[in-house]
Amino acid sequence: MNRVAAPMSIALLEARAAAARGEVPVGAVVLDPAGGVVAQAGNRTRELSDPTAHAEILALRAACAAARSERLPGHTLWVTLEPCPMCAAAISFARIARLYFGASDPKSGGVLHGARVFSHPQCHHAPDVYDGIAETEAADLLRAFFANRRNGCG
Repeated sequence: MNRVAAPMSIALLEARAAAARGEVPVGAVVLDPAGGVVAQAGNRTRELSDPTAHAEILALRAACAAARSERLPGHTLWVTLEPCPMCAAAISFARIARLYFGASDPKSGGVLHGARVFSHPQCHHAPDVYDGIAETEAADLLRAFFANRRNGCG
């Protein structure tokens, strides 16, 4: 593994745990303004029978609960895959300051692809976005997961 920022390493661990549960391997971590981890999660849509149980949403919910607020100004979100439009909207609503993500998602992404939520005039808040963090490792996890599913191994 290349030297990866500690928060992305945690997100990758969450993604691997999600894959082990049969979930799409996506992990997310929320850091407070001082850089401390306040929440982390992996996808749980199948486990919870909840289409909104994406890693980002679960991590944001936990971080908001810890902060006792629906907004997380100054907080940072690290995620292994470009957030979808639903997650990008939640990131905006939570007022996340910075978003770091690994693999791009040309098919379902909502940040740099597809809906491009943060560039809409209706978007009330757009975080600073940094992409390509541990991109190869994050993309490899996804490719291996879907290859296994296509081959009947998952």
